[in-house]
Amino acid sequence: MYEFQVNKKDFTQIRLVENNELNEDSPLLADEVIVRIESFALTANNITYAVLGEQLGYWQFFPACENADNQWGIIPVWGFATVVSSNSVDMPIGEKIFGYFPPTSLLKMKATHVSSQRFIDGTAHRALLPQGYNVYRRVLAESGYDERFDSHRMLLFPLHITSFCLWDYLQSKNWFEAEQIIIISASSKTSIGLAYGIDDHEHAPTLIGMTSKRNSDFVEGLGVYEQVIQYDDLTTLNASLKTVIVDMAGNAAQLQSIEQHLNGNLQYCIQVGLTHWDAASTESPLEKAPSEMFFAPGHIQKRIAAWGGKEFERQSREFMTKSTQRSAAWLDYTYVEGVEGMTEIFSQVCNGQISPEKGIIVKP
Repeated sequence: MYEFQVNKKDFTQIRLVENNELNEDSPLLADEVIVRIESFALTANNITYAVLGEQLGYWQFFPACENADNQWGIIPVWGFATVVSSNSVDMPIGEKIFGYFPPTSLLKMKATHVSSQRFIDGTAHRALLPQGYNVYRRVLAESGYDERFDSHRMLLFPLHITSFCLWDYLQSKNWFEAEQIIIISASSKTSIGLAYGIDDHEHAPTLIGMTSKRNSDFVEGLGVYEQVIQYDDLTTLNASLKTVIVDMAGNAAQLQSIEQHLNGNLQYCIQVGLTHWDAASTESPLEKAPSEMFFAPGHIQKRIAAWGGKEFERQSREFMTKSTQRSAAWLDYTYVEGVEGMTEIFSQVCNGQISPEKGIIVKP
């Protein structure tokens, strides 16, 4: 099987490496299973994993083979897999799961804390990593599960869970007393999920979308942003209103320009994504306004502690179901066959050349 690997210093450089260490008949220790990865989504969110790979530990989930110099890494993806070999009494062959995978065809896992709905991959090297990424759903046990919606789920749920967390966080802070919210990179699917949530809130501040000229018509057509502003034109942005920014782009110079334009009215900046990774900074470029780098898994753990797991699941799933249903009206899927087929499409994702309405699904 092939692993899709990227250079940690320049992830526009990619390679396919044959991994002969694992096959469906490989020996298994107690509770270990081998899954065949059936499909996964590829989005700009995966590029953020690469940008923050060292800082937040994303390279550690799936160590790359043939990597003695440690220059290469595997970007995690979200998708579905089927158990094809098992030494676990609780995880039979044929079990279908949803979760966090490497872009390859097979993965050995250790099924721990198994319940009727989920399990945790207890592989030793993942023990200290954020637990939200180690949880796998047993989808065949879900009430009303329908595989026709698999593409929506693997593409949007990992993005819209962040949308939900941002929406919840903004409300918990009373919108930072802002009169308007600017979402930068408004065409991103995470941005749109957040915008849907804000649009549904009766007392939310005015919502502004900032995007490229190329994506401006698409963003306006969504009907959720009260104003759409192109990156190179701040003249129409009302600088007299107290403002909070939710930044999905990570372009430091752009944030500085907005802060200067607002002339003291920027209340807060939440940095989330790095769609403009080539101009990105994980440190705040702002001179005066407070800001933070938002980490959704941390917010999830905080809410689970406060609400309990079942209540978090109920509220987040209700939000994501609504946002996914609204997104389905404009989504257009592209299906890529084989990990080898990722090579060309990956460069397009890196370079921001994928139209916002496109959803990419890879079938290894």
